[in-house]
Amino acid sequence: MNVLNAMEPPVDELLFDLHADGDRGTLSLCGVLDAVNVPAIRPTLDRIVASDVQLVVVDMSGLQMIDSSGIAVIVSLFKRTRARGGTVHVTGLRDQPRAIFELLHLDRLLQAKAS
Repeated sequence: MNVLNAMEPPVDELLFDLHADGDRGTLSLCGVLDAVNVPAIRPTLDRIVASDVQLVVVDMSGLQMIDSSGIAVIVSLFKRTRARGGTVHVTGLRDQPRAIFELLHLDRLLQAKAS
C-alpha cells in the first residue's frame, strides 16, 4: 500500500491509503485508477470487504482519472460491501472522475459528494 505523501503522483500512477477506525474505513485515492493500476488495489479492497468495516468512504479528491476498470472495481466494492450490510460513499469527486460518475449516475448510487 502506498501512502499519500506526495502532492502530485507520477503520471499514470495510483497512490492509495486505507485508514480504518472501528466500523468506518476511509480509502484515499490519488492519481490514476485504470486497468494498469486496478490489480495493485484489489488486495486492499478485499481486506476492506473481509473486515468489520460497515461504512467505507472512498476519498477521490486526489484522483485525476478513472477508466472503466476503475469504475468496475469501485462498483464491485459497493456490491460486496452492501451484500454484508455495509455502505460505500464516495467523496471529493472532481474533474474527469466526477464527469464519469455523473454520466453513469453512480454519483447517486454511491451518494457521491463533489469537492
